[in-house]
Amino acid sequence: MTAGNGMIEGAERMSRAELAPHIQALWQEQAAYVEAHSDFYHTLWDGRQPPARLEDLAELPLSDKAMLRQSQAAHPPFGDYLASARAAANRLHRTSGTTGQAMNLALSARDAAITQAVGGRCHSAAGLGPEDTVVHCLNYQMWMGGLTDHMTLEATGALVVPFGVGATELLVHTIQEVGITAISCTPSYPAVLERVIAEKFPGLTPRDLGLRLGLFGGEPGLDDPAFRARLRETWGMEPRNANYGVSDVFSNFAAQCEDDSHLHFMAADVLHPELIDPDTAAPLPLEAGQEGELVLTHLLRDCQPLVRFRTGDIIRIEATDPCSCGRSGFRFAVVGRSDDMVVVRGLNMFPSMVAAVVMEFAELSGEYRIELSGLPPYDVLPVAVELAGGVDEAPDLAARVVAEIKRRLGTTAHVMVRAAGSFPRTEGKTKRVIRG
Repeated sequence: MTAGNGMIEGAERMSRAELAPHIQALWQEQAAYVEAHSDFYHTLWDGRQPPARLEDLAELPLSDKAMLRQSQAAHPPFGDYLASARAAANRLHRTSGTTGQAMNLALSARDAAITQAVGGRCHSAAGLGPEDTVVHCLNYQMWMGGLTDHMTLEATGALVVPFGVGATELLVHTIQEVGITAISCTPSYPAVLERVIAEKFPGLTPRDLGLRLGLFGGEPGLDDPAFRARLRETWGMEPRNANYGVSDVFSNFAAQCEDDSHLHFMAADVLHPELIDPDTAAPLPLEAGQEGELVLTHLLRDCQPLVRFRTGDIIRIEATDPCSCGRSGFRFAVVGRSDDMVVVRGLNMFPSMVAAVVMEFAELSGEYRIELSGLPPYDVLPVAVELAGGVDEAPDLAARVVAEIKRRLGTTAHVMVRAAGSFPRTEGKTKRVIRG
């Protein structure tokens, strides 16, 4: 059944064949709308007509974040890819700017409603429901992950506490007093809470807070079984990769379910995915085992519709058959961001790959940084790791980490061991690749 906002209720459980008439009709309307109203795409397409069939979308050129930045610099504040009238925009967000200039994001009331509904599917799949009280600990200051993700949490029927970042001692008290059962935050934020609990709440452990569910997003890390195991052991809660999104597209359109730890694509009725080779931009089949860069096209967007937008995220397709949970979207893992990729003697290295090795060492806290100096190419991967609290550095620790990186990743590393607490814990996104 089609909802009032143009979405299909229960689309996340429908097959591609069942959705095909709906999404083809949406694309034909959206293509005509973009061609008529987006100066950005009118120029980019250079007289080419958008294809009638989604299967032929690769006939059109790709767009990317650098183009959008140039568009906003030349046509502030929203760029000439704003396809609606200015009056249609009723909400402004801004990207975090972790990979460059922050971008202004305009949403119409319908754009916001669709974003909330898609994100609600994700958080519901991850296990949040009306019986839960969830505290939302992402930055509310214009970032899409604040207010918008708050609303996707509300879409599950849960009671949502809009806490934001900062005042961590108050957060601990609030969790205790309100009976909070779930937390929504970045994967690195529990480490901040652990430190505050240890310093300010004698005799209290993270497990004592009684959280049953952790809803994480905004950073890599949750694909690593060792990291998940640490969270379960320390907190007694189930960690879920519940919030994968691209701010320019949707704040959250993929999450794991209770049966499968891989991300489920949840927006097939309003968002068209493609896979391309990140180097040649050649289309790749979206099938199990394939790895490539995710490209996305809005099928229903008023303010800033994007067509064949390169996300910069390298993903691996894990499965395309329906999950045992009943959801039909393809399942995938995020290998890393193309702008975080470090090439060492021809091998592509991503932070998530390094994290998987570092997490195997009980002597380490799990925190790490890839500290690059100079320009590529690189012959050695420089990795700084941090000792766990109360642990003395063994003389051979760095050598063992080097050997494991070589064995697992095939590259030579230079490992520097830092004292416990050397790396700052952040309430926002943690930057793992430091370029000097």
